[in-house]
Amino acid sequence: MPNWTMVQALNNALELELERDERVLVFGEDVGKNGGVFRVTEGLQDRFGQERVFDTPLAESGVVGTAVGMAVYGLRPVVEIQFAPFTFPAFNQIATQVTRLRQRSGGVFTVPLVIRTPCGGGVHPPEMHSDSVEAYFMHMQGLKVVMASNPYDAKGLLHAAIEDPDPVLLLEHMKIYRSVRQEVPAERYIVPIGRAALVKEGQDVTVIAYGAMVNTALQAAAQAEQATGATVEIIDLRTIAPMDEEMIVASVSKTGRAVIVHEAPRTGGVGAEIIAVINEHCLYSLLKPIERVTGPDTPFPVPKLEDAILPTPGRVVRAIQRTLEP
Repeated sequence: MPNWTMVQALNNALELELERDERVLVFGEDVGKNGGVFRVTEGLQDRFGQERVFDTPLAESGVVGTAVGMAVYGLRPVVEIQFAPFTFPAFNQIATQVTRLRQRSGGVFTVPLVIRTPCGGGVHPPEMHSDSVEAYFMHMQGLKVVMASNPYDAKGLLHAAIEDPDPVLLLEHMKIYRSVRQEVPAERYIVPIGRAALVKEGQDVTVIAYGAMVNTALQAAAQAEQATGATVEIIDLRTIAPMDEEMIVASVSKTGRAVIVHEAPRTGGVGAEIIAVINEHCLYSLLKPIERVTGPDTPFPVPKLEDAILPTPGRVVRAIQRTLEP
């Protein structure tokens, strides 16, 4: 079984889908000849030609707007937006067309569109490249929002997204594009959208994370268990919308304690929605107030300062310890 990075796993998934279904098209800024900023689409144009893998003008609204028309009329476009904050010029198309056409047409039309985009901090690119945008899109009903934490899930979720009859936003954390390797099947497989993963079992506190923060949670759990003797359960959301409420509720009902970790700003973030789910379904199981470890409520800083705002294992350990205090 190949030992792949996330970039390699995603590239393989796209290759298999282009080979399997002639309706699949891959396009975006520099995805053809150059293979994308992070080389996720490298080699695909050489194999499948410029009619199926092609470069677009530097106009995100045009990229997504074109993809909507293609999807409505039977194609399966997979578009790449170079960096997550670059989705903002296409915000109108996503909010008013991509997410609403099924409802607006009474189910006559669907939009089987996949939008891929790198996100997240830790690699120090220029300003306006590293923002975590998931909370914006989580609020758009009709759009599925996905963020994998490892190569295996990234490939399986991309296959699932392309197969889905409705639009999916695939957020790919830049920090784990090449920093993590994992055995990944070379054949096609599906990781279901809407299902979280139980990464680590424990009895005393639940840590809920996604994307690069899953590794941060794992490091923190090892340190906290050594320091306290308690055991930590870790849930990887994988899908931010629709969220796997069943797994969250089952875990927190068992442990009675919860810590939520994400690098996006605190206010109005995914963590706030998770807290609402816990309060609605297992409030009486809680032994301590829920803790959040997040980015601050500030714009994402310049590269030299970004490490100062990202959640660290130490911050997560301290949050876990607070939930365990008598």
